[in-house]
Amino acid sequence: MGKLTVGALRVVLGFVLAGTVCVQAGMVWALATDPEDGSLPLTPLRLVTILGMVAAQVALVCVWRLVSMVRRGTVFSHAAFRSVDGVIGAIVAAALVWFTVTALNAPGQREDPGVTVIMAGVGVAILGVALIVLVLRMLLSQAVARYAEADQMRAELDEVI
Repeated sequence: MGKLTVGALRVVLGFVLAGTVCVQAGMVWALATDPEDGSLPLTPLRLVTILGMVAAQVALVCVWRLVSMVRRGTVFSHAAFRSVDGVIGAIVAAALVWFTVTALNAPGQREDPGVTVIMAGVGVAILGVALIVLVLRMLLSQAVARYAEADQMRAELDEVI
């Protein structure tokens, strides 16, 4: 991965992380100062938004760590699994947060239940992303095994020579 690519990805990750922190601060401020005066249950939605931002931040930090490992050439190691597992966990948490939003929104959609069905479908799609990352983790596992095998063969070849 080139320096330009790593730099650009880090800039994007930094902006997204800063944006989520700003949204969280706004939500915490709203929880502390705004009285509830609407038909929507704003306090639960604000809390769920804060939790969703935490899930996104965990994923961003894990991706940052993986990018650093790729840049150093150490991604094919067992240390990469912690970051990949963190991304998977964050995606699953985001799906659970989305299902919570769907449940909170469902009573207001009694006249048009299609919205709730679509929102549930989006939650299933988010879980599908977690499954895709799980498959990629399995591919990383195979690559790490092959990398270790190649290192062992190099060591044996060095002994012969």
